[in-house]
Amino acid sequence: MSQYFQWMMLTMLTGSPVASAVILVVFWLLVDRVTLGILPDPIRALTRWRKRLRLEALLKVHPHDRKARLELAELLVHRRAFARAAQVLKPAIAEGEDDAGTLFVMGVACLGAGHTQQGEVLLDAVAERQPNFRVGEVELERGRYRLLRGDWAGAQAALEALVATRKGTVEGRVLLARALAGSGHDGQAALMRDQAWDEYVAAPRFQRRQERWWAWRARPSRPLLYLAAVVMAVVLFARFVAPALSTQARQLNPWSRGQPASADDDEQP
Repeated sequence: MSQYFQWMMLTMLTGSPVASAVILVVFWLLVDRVTLGILPDPIRALTRWRKRLRLEALLKVHPHDRKARLELAELLVHRRAFARAAQVLKPAIAEGEDDAGTLFVMGVACLGAGHTQQGEVLLDAVAERQPNFRVGEVELERGRYRLLRGDWAGAQAALEALVATRKGTVEGRVLLARALAGSGHDGQAALMRDQAWDEYVAAPRFQRRQERWWAWRARPSRPLLYLAAVVMAVVLFARFVAPALSTQARQLNPWSRGQPASADDDEQP
């Protein structure tokens, strides 16, 4: 059942096209929240947008505020605006800011912007200052961008270090499986995906919510089964329930049966 047909059915039942559209949007947002979580959280997105505007205004007044620069660069990296994030942090780096957090964000921004060598050097500097920075976050970013470049061996080395440090990571195991498959180790890749799913099942609820997308990538058959169930439910609804609802709506709508005769029409000439 297409979204247009769903909207038409709701409009027929509610009598309001706008309300029907709002109901559909809210419904699919809720479905996404309890399944894959692909769509962005509108409240979180609005909060980040307002914070970005506030930080940009603050830097215009206080351009030497290093904390504001770092926070703004982190927001830009999250939006995948890597080149702009690097430009925001460049003055802080030039002024000698070399704490692990600033170097890490700058390294990720450089990798995302395509400056591979510079990004790797910055992440090396972070690992030297804090070998276990954010429980393996450096190795995660290294592995992720090495995968994008097709550096299977380099990605495997980084992600194996991540899995050894962050024991329960589902994302790390899925990415490591991808690196193993790229190197031609299909059997090891399949085993790593099984381990990723096992970690997801054993994880506490809050972690499962965060790692749900990666768990379903470890077991693609699961979302396919859910999709098949949804398709079956939609087919049954369209075949049996929708016609009955449509008939009932027409019976409840007086205009569908024609306007009632007025009193003047009953008078004889």
